[in-house]
Amino acid sequence: MCGIVGFTGTRSAAPILLDSLKKLEYRGYDSAGLAIMDTGLIAGNKPEGTITVSKVRGRIANLCEKTCDGELLPGLTGIGHTRWATHGAPTEENAHPHLSNDGRFAVVHNGIIENYLTLREELIADGYHFESETDTEVIVHLIEMYYKGSVRDALIKTANRLSGSYALGVICSDEPGKIYAVREASPLILGIGIDENFFASDVTALVNHTRNVIYLEDGEFAELSKESIRIFDVSGQVIHKKTKRIMWDVQAAEKGGYEHFMLKEIMEQPGAVKATIAPRIKNGKVEFDELTDLIPYLPGIRKIIITACGSAYYAGCAGKYALEKLCKIPVEVQLASELRYSDPLIDEETLVIVISQSGETADTIAAMKECKARGAKTLAIVNVVGSSVATISDFTVYTWAGPEIAVATTKGYTTQIAVLYMIALYIGDSLGRIDGDYGKMVETIQALPRRIQQAIDMNPGIPAFAKKYHESKALFFIGRNTDYAVALEGALKMKEISYLHAEAYAAGELKHGTIALIEEHQPVIALCCNPSIMEKTLSNIVEVKSRGAEVLALTFRSNQKILSVADDLLFIPKVDALFSAVIEIVPLQLLAYHVAKENGCDIDKPKNLAKSVTVE
Repeated sequence: MCGIVGFTGTRSAAPILLDSLKKLEYRGYDSAGLAIMDTGLIAGNKPEGTITVSKVRGRIANLCEKTCDGELLPGLTGIGHTRWATHGAPTEENAHPHLSNDGRFAVVHNGIIENYLTLREELIADGYHFESETDTEVIVHLIEMYYKGSVRDALIKTANRLSGSYALGVICSDEPGKIYAVREASPLILGIGIDENFFASDVTALVNHTRNVIYLEDGEFAELSKESIRIFDVSGQVIHKKTKRIMWDVQAAEKGGYEHFMLKEIMEQPGAVKATIAPRIKNGKVEFDELTDLIPYLPGIRKIIITACGSAYYAGCAGKYALEKLCKIPVEVQLASELRYSDPLIDEETLVIVISQSGETADTIAAMKECKARGAKTLAIVNVVGSSVATISDFTVYTWAGPEIAVATTKGYTTQIAVLYMIALYIGDSLGRIDGDYGKMVETIQALPRRIQQAIDMNPGIPAFAKKYHESKALFFIGRNTDYAVALEGALKMKEISYLHAEAYAAGELKHGTIALIEEHQPVIALCCNPSIMEKTLSNIVEVKSRGAEVLALTFRSNQKILSVADDLLFIPKVDALFSAVIEIVPLQLLAYHVAKENGCDIDKPKNLAKSVTVE
């Protein structure tokens, strides 16, 4: 949700931190700040180790202006933060970094401290003064309270008092040239350079400076200087961890000539889905090397639960149909935020499929832990290597979608569904339960990247439809079966980036209340891509048309019946409805994008939203 970065080396820290924070803007934020440790060699007029803090409300551009792109904050060591308000309004006082009362420590924090009120009252009683309303400020005062000459010991004692999730970056004026990092249930990555080292909450912040990284795990601490990185546990014992190499190209985090990251990522979907599918189809069969150890458990599985949040949840809704049909196992799709509190009927005969783009979604992690505690096997579908979901799950399948910068997911969603399709074939084949032509199904999946590109090419009229519908008070999406699952994601895309009211309804439910909302010129987006229920969907279109609605239908070019009644048309190439969701969504993504563009919205960073929701 927020973003944190840290740097120490032989170069000026502030410009590097500002550049890194810009790479984290996609995560969503409402304020930003830096804390830089001055050195006598650079500052001249300040004692070595003096910490200077600069904070702003609003965009990082404001921080760049305030600090003259970092020139006003000399020093070789520092930490930075982008904040998305949780405790306290988005003000400069509440922005990070926060200073200790004695000015010796500065802290940046991602996450949420659940027991901060108790700690705050204790610290106030002990004479500590608070400048902000945040939960984070208790951390820096605890560090000051426990500091007796060893930052490491103070951090360990502070962490033992904290309940919740946190990734921390800390600097101390007594230790010029050092930065400290702490992780507990919030992502944190160390970057290794030459005569310089980094930390960040997202690898995207590091790729301009290094590709060699170390992923911290929960309960781990790190001490960084320009020469070295030392990692230790909660007892202070040194830990040795492997360095990993970032393989995707730095340019993948740039717009590549497109006006917005979202448009770039929509257009990248054929390649992203191909990267997800191709390595897993060998000699005409779906193979998952990472799931070999799952096979012995499959005969005992009586139920599959898919749990996720947001678009990942809707990906699960779309994948449910393939899993049930091909595996012959009942499948439920549950919101993680509901599952974690529902006392679910889950046991060792349950397979829980957990979906998360970032792998750091707080509700999803909590739901997965609850399911594991009840004996279920967990299978994660995630994009980020080394993320919390990937680490905690029993089995992990990576989508390999590459970095996704826009807050509204596109290729993250389609690659998740592609993985679900392949898992359905893999499990169904392993159990010997697939009815139909297995080889043809594999060929259909292999053709999905090409079909996605065709869906893009078949719809040059989408910008014109956006001009027609962008001032609508509300848009209704309808569909049945797999079409309804896609309609849910289509409506979400529309509302989250265009700020228009958009809702998806199961088309068969129109007569049970929703049709009362249909009036003259009401836009209805009707998904009609499932031949087995086409006649039923056609009757729903006629129903809303008779009440004055204007219908934009998504269908095949050869669907003459729909063509004759719809006002406007979006097309996809014809494909087996069981595997059509990754194609159907693409025109709807483009429609949402162009409506948002017509409305002048901040498409890549929609208001109030964040890429990775790491707090409840």
